[in-house]
Amino acid sequence: MRLVLRSVCWRKLSPTFLQDVFGRRGSTESSNSPVIAQGNASILDVILLSSIFSQSLRSSEQNSSPFDVQEASSGREVRLVAVSKLKPASDILAIHKTTSHSHFGENYVSELQEKAKQLPDDIKWHFIGALQTNKCKILGAIPNLFAVETVDSCKKAELLEKSRASLALANIKPLEIYLQVNTSGESSKAGFLIEPNQTIRETQLYSTAFYIKEQCRFLKLAGLMTIGSIEESKSNNQNKDFEKLVSLRDQLSKSLNGFTLGLSMGMSADFILAIKVGSTNVRVGSSIFGERPPFKESQA
Repeated sequence: MRLVLRSVCWRKLSPTFLQDVFGRRGSTESSNSPVIAQGNASILDVILLSSIFSQSLRSSEQNSSPFDVQEASSGREVRLVAVSKLKPASDILAIHKTTSHSHFGENYVSELQEKAKQLPDDIKWHFIGALQTNKCKILGAIPNLFAVETVDSCKKAELLEKSRASLALANIKPLEIYLQVNTSGESSKAGFLIEPNQTIRETQLYSTAFYIKEQCRFLKLAGLMTIGSIEESKSNNQNKDFEKLVSLRDQLSKSLNGFTLGLSMGMSADFILAIKVGSTNVRVGSSIFGERPPFKESQA
């Protein structure tokens, strides 16, 4: 039996109502439901959030039940990064307080910096936007920054390492780093480009991964990340960008003597398929928070 979820406008909800919803989930949650890494929300919470906070799911997005996600993950641990860019801090706080979910993603350094000042220190921030070299020092100085998912050069890794080292905080955990790969080959996409005739050890991807793994005290090599093409995200059965990232991850892991690497891939339109092929970290925004305002309008 499939669970039927309601779609309710976020603006009409209160934390009390949300608490009631989550409190009633009871037996609908499987005992072996995969858990969102480093957080207290289950996969069912993720789908409930997607249903509750979205004003309306676009037809191209996946209106999925928790059982779809459980089947896709095969019991693996999958982390949800709730992408909150251009959304007010109050929306993030409501989700954090109600569900204890702690992983949130931002695309702009200035916006992340401001929200980190306003919101609780136990939120784990992920930077998922295009990373400029001149922003690395500012970004790395945010104490509760958990991960940077868009590193695409050794220089940026070096600058993040220096920035984290300068914090001089006791017991600070290494910053998780995902290396972004341009799997689609589109000029509009950032990330490492891998030529067909290159071996993995001949790539800048390998040299950057090796540098982080062997020489960085304040960075942790977490895995690979891709955005992929819009065309591939519309497929329900196969995504060549995901498959390419899985293959590169396997090659890179082998070249690093079996070092374990995660995969950050999958967004609102394609996270089910991404989980099915091995994603350990999905970035979901509009399905949770609803459509975003234009950038300039959000800054007004």
